[in-house]
Amino acid sequence: MIELNAKSATPAAPTPTLVRRLFSMLYEALVMFGVLFTAIMVFMLFRDPAVPGAKPFFQAYLFLVLAWYFTWFWTHGGQTVAMRAWRFRVERRDGQPLRFAQACLRFALAWLSVLSILWAFIDRDNQFLHDRLAGTRLVMV
Repeated sequence: MIELNAKSATPAAPTPTLVRRLFSMLYEALVMFGVLFTAIMVFMLFRDPAVPGAKPFFQAYLFLVLAWYFTWFWTHGGQTVAMRAWRFRVERRDGQPLRFAQACLRFALAWLSVLSILWAFIDRDNQFLHDRLAGTRLVMV
């Protein structure tokens, strides 16, 4: 069934299946392993994470590395490495690219992953909860 986008009167792109999104998340975890491994190595060049008092700074650093990775890719093409491989992207509800603030909100809300995944089963458009709350959607490309 083709649904028309109310604002642009163009056919809305189909939503990726839940299975496709879950496999993409698994792929993304493998990519994140490499990104975080590199970030940890860089951190250790400048500071020992085992030094007393370094743990909160180290955790905040890793969180910011993840935030940078996702927000940069979402605002520059709408696709992370895994999303590109599984052929879908994130966009605003009106089909436009995400703004930085919206990408940050989506990233913060995505930490509710288990609840967000369960939400997709009852959502009318099969979107994750963090997409619904951030005003974004996943579409096939």
